[in-house]
Amino acid sequence: MKDNPLTLEEVMQMDLPPIILYCAPFFFIFVALEWYIGIRKQQKLYDPKDFAAATTIGLVNVFFNALTKAATFAVVLFVYNMVPWSIPPTWWSFIACFFVLDLCRYWAHKVGHEHRFWWATHVTHHSSKQYNFSVGFRLSWIQQIKIIFFLPVVLMGFHPLVFFICHQVAVVYQFWIHTELIRKMPAWFEFFFVTPSHHRVHHATNPQYIDKNYGSTFIIWDRIFGTFEPEVEKPNYGITKPVNSYNPIYLVFHEVIDICRDLRYAKSPKQFFQVLSKGPGVEVVTPPAAKEIKLPVENADGVKEKEITAEAQPVKKVSV
Repeated sequence: MKDNPLTLEEVMQMDLPPIILYCAPFFFIFVALEWYIGIRKQQKLYDPKDFAAATTIGLVNVFFNALTKAATFAVVLFVYNMVPWSIPPTWWSFIACFFVLDLCRYWAHKVGHEHRFWWATHVTHHSSKQYNFSVGFRLSWIQQIKIIFFLPVVLMGFHPLVFFICHQVAVVYQFWIHTELIRKMPAWFEFFFVTPSHHRVHHATNPQYIDKNYGSTFIIWDRIFGTFEPEVEKPNYGITKPVNSYNPIYLVFHEVIDICRDLRYAKSPKQFFQVLSKGPGVEVVTPPAAKEIKLPVENADGVKEKEITAEAQPVKKVSV
């Protein structure tokens, strides 16, 4: 425990520049520019309904971030005060913190794709079948719980001021990599940093692209841990089980709804845990089968030979 621990009041009063809010007007300017270029090139880069859904999700997310700001600060402050050491806010501590934070973001991202509970906090970002700057707005309203993945940064002793500034810069970096207009960056940049080409792969449903390129700012983590995949064939965007909805609430919570449905059919604590921990798409439980009816099968002479089963279907009313 630190001899002179920081208080929540001190952290809340810190002069933290709202970097994301400062950049927000530029985000919309680039969205408008990208949309215009797409029209000039006769490319349908934007769907109005998809854009409206993404923007709504982004604006509500800003609201939720404001609501949970004090709670987030409190968690970070508690962890920071736990350790007796600290790293002073200096120019080099910002660089070191950013690298460590980006490594944590890599693992948080990887876990978010490989475990269904965490996928529910991230799937919103992947549900669009388009790939443009507005996809960067599609951030789940429940993603704040992923703060636990970044606490190792604070445990190392990085000051909360340094942590929060680096975190904002990392989020801002994510915006520009959501576009099809930038094909490739210089080779040295492509080797070290995450680029639009790398991130297009990450958002694709092509078999060879699934669960690849988790890097946030630095692609070197994917190269080191074996999850790197270059962009070769044209990506097909979205998720393997399409949502087919523009309802912002459903886009955020559809996976949560599906998880709750599956948990109802868990027959043991083990299955309950597996529903949450297995990967998206892994079938752990099977909902009760539809009622079956026996259908007699007769040959040409009217002699019954065997019985087959068929799912009982509800009677459909037809209006004329």
